[in-house]
Amino acid sequence: MTNALLYLIVMVAVAAVVFLLAALVFGRGEELAPLPPGASPTRLPSEDITAEDVRELKFQQVFRGYKMSEVDWALQRLSSEVERLRARVEELESSSDRA
Repeated sequence: MTNALLYLIVMVAVAAVVFLLAALVFGRGEELAPLPPGASPTRLPSEDITAEDVRELKFQQVFRGYKMSEVDWALQRLSSEVERLRARVEELESSSDRA
């Protein structure tokens, strides 16, 4: 009987040490506060969007995928950047044709 009690006490002590060690290494599981309504972690520079900016683009996950307003915003920004670049290319090509 005393052996079983001794094993139980040692097992509880080992479990407590492993738990405390894991809590120190991995933290206590705090979560960041939720973003305020209308805020977004999605970031793009205001001008001169690069391929790396697009690769690093992240969207909030919601119940059924990504937050649609963030995706729409990013697509709008990217489309306006593409239009601006195409207009610049066309301008440069037409000026080189004249020369």
